[in-house]
Amino acid sequence: MKKLKFLAVLWLVASSSLLAQELESPNGQLEMEFSLLKDGTPTYDLEYKDKDVIKQSKLGLDLKEEKDLLKNFTVADVQTSTYDETWEPVWGEQKEIRNHYNEMAVTLLQEDTGRKMILRFRLFNDGLGFRYEFPQQKSLGHFVIDDEKTQFAMTGDHTAFWIPGDYDTQEYDYTESKLSEIREKMESSITANLSQTSFSPTGVQTSLMMKTDDGLYINLHEAALIDYSAMHLDLDDENMIFEAWLTPDVNGDRVYMVAPATTPWRTIIVSDDARDILASKMTYNLNDPIAIEDPSWIKPVKYIGVWWEMITGKSSWHYTNDFSAVKLGVTDYESAEPNDTHGATTEHVKEYIDFAAEHGFDGVLVEGWNIGWEDWFGHSKDYVFDFMTPYPDFDLEEIRDYAKSKGVEMIMHHETSSSVRNYERHMDEAYQFMKDNGYNAVKSGYVGDILPRGENHYSQWLVNHYQYALEKAADYEIMVNAHEAVRPTGIARTYPNLIGNESARGQEYQAFGGSKPNHVTVLPFTRLIGGPMDYTPGIFEMDISKLNPDNDSWVNSTIANQLALYVTLYSPLQMAADLIENYERFPDAFQFIKDVGMDWSESIYLEAEPGDYVTVARKEKGTDKWFVGNVNGETPRTSKIKFDFLDKGEKYIATIYSDAKDAHYKKNPQAYEIRKVVVTSKSKLSQKSAPGGGYAISIVPAEKGETKGLKKL
Repeated sequence: MKKLKFLAVLWLVASSSLLAQELESPNGQLEMEFSLLKDGTPTYDLEYKDKDVIKQSKLGLDLKEEKDLLKNFTVADVQTSTYDETWEPVWGEQKEIRNHYNEMAVTLLQEDTGRKMILRFRLFNDGLGFRYEFPQQKSLGHFVIDDEKTQFAMTGDHTAFWIPGDYDTQEYDYTESKLSEIREKMESSITANLSQTSFSPTGVQTSLMMKTDDGLYINLHEAALIDYSAMHLDLDDENMIFEAWLTPDVNGDRVYMVAPATTPWRTIIVSDDARDILASKMTYNLNDPIAIEDPSWIKPVKYIGVWWEMITGKSSWHYTNDFSAVKLGVTDYESAEPNDTHGATTEHVKEYIDFAAEHGFDGVLVEGWNIGWEDWFGHSKDYVFDFMTPYPDFDLEEIRDYAKSKGVEMIMHHETSSSVRNYERHMDEAYQFMKDNGYNAVKSGYVGDILPRGENHYSQWLVNHYQYALEKAADYEIMVNAHEAVRPTGIARTYPNLIGNESARGQEYQAFGGSKPNHVTVLPFTRLIGGPMDYTPGIFEMDISKLNPDNDSWVNSTIANQLALYVTLYSPLQMAADLIENYERFPDAFQFIKDVGMDWSESIYLEAEPGDYVTVARKEKGTDKWFVGNVNGETPRTSKIKFDFLDKGEKYIATIYSDAKDAHYKKNPQAYEIRKVVVTSKSKLSQKSAPGGGYAISIVPAEKGETKGLKKL
């Protein structure tokens, strides 16, 4: 591929008769080529350091009841430019993000229809983003996409970290296999969920992480998923070609479009160093700048809550066992007999408020506070919650005033039971109710099959609903943490009030039979590429039967691993998810959760290998404190890191929370050690990490005299 050198900010290809147009990344390491086949089919390919990443791959769209946008194209115009800016996120892994790319916009004319389509390519130092654009034109107004034929042709039988393609859930454990093994492993990878719709024996979800035999790391995903359906990938395992597979609606249609319009960006992040994949901000950079004029109300939140006890079965969301069915406004809760297992009681919530105030937490989440939980799931019920009426044993006003007196914010919970029309019906009133009662953040949920019936969680209609809820929340200055919603695609750059999503297999599954011990070493390479995750870390009691004798689940993690998650799984929203009594059993380990930052001015990925380990150092914004986290997979390993990220000539005290020598996620998960040492920019650490283990380090500048008696590392 011929390399082009950019000598000016803007240049124009003079001849539209060229068969191929070439583009180079700012650092020259990535090169792509666009070309038309003889029949006018658009294609692209991608190289990294002269190695093929994506072989020649076709582009185009199948349209419903209209001639397809697949072939018979000629190049009408090619424009290229370069762009370089630095922007500051409201919250994030670093204080500033550089957005630097070279762009090529290819205008295609379909000769037999007169329709125009633009293919816009942006080549960054860390990868490629491209999308389809449809300018306003007489020959193309309203149209329906049957299939998107975007291809990603692989160069070989790569190792992949994948979850099954599904229109309704992402809550699967990751499978590591060769691409050629996806078909045979698909059936066993599909585990039970309350709503799920698989579509192909070789269909997988993005973000898809792969590693080639010659050491390239490749990540496929999408960015800026707006007014479109979510993209999966379907593998032709004979030719090793992935093709886009869009989530359909109830009618089987993929996307309804009105020109002028654009699709989301299709993204390919690539490097020969796994750490570069984790450090990439390309997904955010492909989204629009912030749309909120004054984001000062958006702040990171560290919280605790009445939640894990319900997840484990120790407590219940519902208030009474009297009712097999509930009609809001008709069912009489005042005369019902309490079941004595309800978690969201006034007195119990006060205990959490007291604990939050004592230990410096920002907020308390309470689930199961509102009426309707006796009949919330499984009956395709429309009017399931009103989001405002509390149970008789939850005094909302008393809780509100008590929390305010303690300097603690309450976090709202809106489970929709996937009755989307009902949520939109109540949304303005529910958000106003939150503001009237001092709730500035909401955890929303979409458990179960979608209403209207037949819709899917990731169809265009639902994608638009999640966006509507987010933008409506911004009108009320409310931060959103959406569970079971579509996976994030960097939209938090535009709407940073989206401070968290679940949208993957979170910690709750450790109480539903467990997750693989290396699950948290894969998530940073997959789910977190598009935005932060509300993983709910911080579990100290791994034997769930001690909370609920009827639940024999086990949390496949050590305590040191749980501490490290606050650093390795980035989020501006972090929960200390365990019960108060378990933190009181291990106050020295709990100290790290209290200390760890949530908003960072700098992040450095020190070690990384998907499925095996991740080690990251982060500097807390506005301080000189650093925090390091290491999570390890199933194989014991010695992590070796340098502290050269620290300021030269300065001394720091490092508190190291590590696995004990005999620690093991299954055999001895609560075995940990804590030691303090003096470190400088010249220090090095060699630290063992147990199976399912890791370590966490807090690093603070040393005051005069504080280092006396401490060993220097």
